[in-house]
Amino acid sequence: MEAFVREHTTARATEFVPEVVLRVAEDVTPLWELTGASEPPFWAFPWAGGQGVARYVLDNPQVVVGKRVFDLACGSGLVAIAAALAGAGAVTACDVDEMALVAARINAEANGVTLETLHADVLATGVDAEVVLAGDVFYDRDMAHAVLPFLRRAAAGGAVVLVGDPSRPYLPKAEFERVAGYEVPVPRSLEGVAVLPTTVWRPRV
Repeated sequence: MEAFVREHTTARATEFVPEVVLRVAEDVTPLWELTGASEPPFWAFPWAGGQGVARYVLDNPQVVVGKRVFDLACGSGLVAIAAALAGAGAVTACDVDEMALVAARINAEANGVTLETLHADVLATGVDAEVVLAGDVFYDRDMAHAVLPFLRRAAAGGAVVLVGDPSRPYLPKAEFERVAGYEVPVPRSLEGVAVLPTTVWRPRV
């Protein structure tokens, strides 16, 4: 898997979060066909929501310094890496896609940080973390339905919960409060536009 990630991606600084270098693909469709997976290779691109959370964490390191951080649906590991760079005590990057965890480990190494990786679906359970970060997890109705109770439980348990979202239609804004907003550059091949307004939210508790 590591050889596959390296062969089909190129290392480059993330445009909105230049502190983080990621291995990214040029085009989603050919890579998706190569993986044979049912879902796109979320690990091969810096999605807007993740860029927003990563930017916020790096600009506000007090949120994560010395704390146990959990990155839900980590994809490329962008958010987890940003938390580690900002001084988190320990960072777990979690995804249901094993390839994402391979990519996250490669990217973490390139950025000189260490992540714990977890290949699991944790949405029906809970996690032992002081900070829970999630970038772009409200991209469809089923995912939103599954992830919302998890985030509610984490916040109710005392964790700081931050969600990055570029105005996806399935985030229930009434249940969240705005923390920050950004204009995030994105690959036009993914989103059909060059920039997406992206908000970092936290649940109302």
